[in-house]
Amino acid sequence: MDTLVESKATLKTPAYAAESAKAPLVPWSIERRKPRAHEVLIDILYCGVCHSDLHQARDEWGGSIFPMVPGHEIVGTVVETGDHVSKWKKGDIVGVGCFVDSDRTCEACRAGEEQYCESGMTLTYNGYERGGKTPTYGGYSTRITVDENYVLRIPEGIPLERAAPLLCAGITTYSPLKHFGVKPVDKVAVVGLGGLGHMAVKLAHAIGAHVTVPQPFAGKA
Repeated sequence: MDTLVESKATLKTPAYAAESAKAPLVPWSIERRKPRAHEVLIDILYCGVCHSDLHQARDEWGGSIFPMVPGHEIVGTVVETGDHVSKWKKGDIVGVGCFVDSDRTCEACRAGEEQYCESGMTLTYNGYERGGKTPTYGGYSTRITVDENYVLRIPEGIPLERAAPLLCAGITTYSPLKHFGVKPVDKVAVVGLGGLGHMAVKLAHAIGAHVTVPQPFAGKA
């Protein structure tokens, strides 16, 4: 699928995109830039399918930007680094989640909570880069270029195809468990055993909590 065509600054990259809210995903071609000083180029190995990808591609939340290349549960290999990258090297297995930049100057960013960036975080796809002109494209593609500070290390020993959903479904359920300080003695109820719910069960069980999934009501109203 990958027929690499290079210019001095960009890489022509195969992808899958939705051209409109009612169009199916189709093969597409996008331009990825070669890494700037603090950026890395990642060959994408796996990308999870999140239900928000469907909502965005169908414009069910409004404000969708087309053509859209979805995907924000990305795992891949660093294949090129910018001249001043210090956190990553070629061959590192890394992940990219739902956002790839922020203003880095507001109180939230300085506190390490870029997801609450006061001027708005830059979404991995269906958004615009900080200049407000260049659209972002996601992981339904063969490569992505990302600032080194918005890349995550994937620990050794995790099957990569299973690691990808941790970049969204995993953190979405781990975050409240961490926030509320769930401990081995605690009881945790998970309402709904879906994509998020099954991750919550696994994480809470790993912590050592007593986990319950309430049975859906099947009687007459």
